[in-house]
This record gives sequence, structure tokens and C-alpha cells, in this order.
Amino acid sequence: MIRVRVPATAANLGPGFDAVGLALRLHNTLELWDAPEPAVDVAGEGDDTLPRDPSHLAYRAAAAVVERAGRGLGRRQPAAFGIRQRNQIPLARGLGSSAAAIVGGAVAANELLGGPLDQQALLDLAAELEGHPDNVAPALLGGLVVCAGTPGGVRALRVAPPPMPLVAAIPDFRVSTAEARRLLPRSVPFADAAFNVGRAALLVAALREGRSDLLGAATEDRLHQPYRAALVPGLADVFAAARNAGADGVVLSGSGPTVLAFGSAPGIAPAMVEAFWRAGVRCRTVAIQVDNDGAVVETAA
Repeated sequence: MIRVRVPATAANLGPGFDAVGLALRLHNTLELWDAPEPAVDVAGEGDDTLPRDPSHLAYRAAAAVVERAGRGLGRRQPAAFGIRQRNQIPLARGLGSSAAAIVGGAVAANELLGGPLDQQALLDLAAELEGHPDNVAPALLGGLVVCAGTPGGVRALRVAPPPMPLVAAIPDFRVSTAEARRLLPRSVPFADAAFNVGRAALLVAALREGRSDLLGAATEDRLHQPYRAALVPGLADVFAAARNAGADGVVLSGSGPTVLAFGSAPGIAPAMVEAFWRAGVRCRTVAIQVDNDGAVVETAA
């Protein structure tokens, strides 16, 4: 049996649309073994909605590893997989639950088969299954990851930022990634694109150097958050409340609805809860840290 721990992720981080992601210390654990027939068990987040058959994302990822690397391994291939998933990452909240399932299934299956795929091959496969790399890359590699899809595969650079406190405000409703993408314009003004290029570069440099004083400007965005605000009631007020309470920077995590604030001031969490409440939304908050480990194989038996 192989057990893999995979972190949650926050993609985009404001200006880094589809290019920047951060791994967070909130984990799903997946166990996988060679089985005579498919078996999937889920507990925790999503236990009432996730499938218990080979359509489960983690199972599909494991099967994709066998398809891509299984031939020529010189050993008997698994007839099927058994999977046991224990989830702490909320579904459809912008915290990378799909990426965690894909990475967990792929890493576990690769380990079970003796490691036929290297890290680059695993990243490329996971990005193909997810559709874009900014969640799967930090889930696999940990830390802060800057990534780009190219004709030759995903190009990613991992940075291990210094410790930094964050607060996640997780609303009690879900946002569809497909719907969030549908709201984005087909083109944007040149000035907005230039604005985001500068902010994204500043964001990566600030996080790498632990310069929290730069995060206010570095997390500003004109490419996706203004358009996605229609899906998250009170978003602008939540951002303002967090900043007024001492947050260094505030972003929509992924496509939302989770809001991620950088900082440790005690008033940040209650300020975001109150702002969401005024918009008619209940939420919970979690104090969280960056996960620099990525996907970790905990046991192999």
C-alpha cells in the first residue's frame, strides 16, 4: 500500500493568473493498492458527493500513469486499484481539491509501479488532466511555483518562501471553475495587461524575499478578480475589511470563493467573517501556513 499526503493550493494569488500557485498546509491523504477490482472509499470533505468508482479523479490519474508508463515495465500491471481518500480540502472553494486528487493518484500509482515517471512527466500528466498547471504544480512540488504551459510541456520553477502567516476565509458555497472562467473577457485593455505583469513580478519577488510590506501593491489584479466578483457576494468589502484589519495583501484563492489574506493580525479573521456576513454569506476561517513539501509519500508497504 502507498500513502501520499498532498497539500491544498491557492492559484493566481491576485495578478499571477494561470501562472502562480502556492501550496498550503491543509492536506488530503490518499492510500492506493493493487486490487482485483476497482474500489474507492472517501471520508471527510466530499464524502457525500465524490464518486466511488473509476470516474473518481484520483483513480483516473492512477490509471493514466499506468497507461503512460505501464507498458514495458517488465512486471505485472495492476488489474485495478483500491483507493482510500481522507480529505481536509474543501471542494469547489478555490483551494485545489481537484489538483490534490490528481496529484495524489498519480504520485501513488507511480510509486506503486516503481517510479517509471520522473517529476517532470508527473507534472505534465497532472496538468493535462487538470487543464492548467498553476494548482497541480504547487500540489506536487510544494512552496511557491511559477509555471507556464509550453509545446514541450510545463515549465515550472519552485521557490521555498520564508514562513508567512495567512488566513483563509472559506465561504459555505461552491464556485464552479468553468463558470468562473466563463465570466472572463476574451480580451483586456493593454494597460490592464501591463499592470498585471508588473504586479505578478513584484509578487514573486516579494514572497521569495519575505517582503510582506510589498504585498499590498503586489497582490493587485485587473485580469480576473474584478470579473469573478459577481460570483462572490461582498468580495470587495471582504478585501477592504481584511486590509483595514492589518492584512498585508488579500487575494481570491483560485477561482474562489475562498479569500486568502496575508498576515497574522488577530482582527483579520473576524473582519472577513463580518464582511461576508453583511453580504449574506457564512464562512469559516483557517489560520494557515505555506507548505514547502508538496506531495509526500508517507509509507510504502
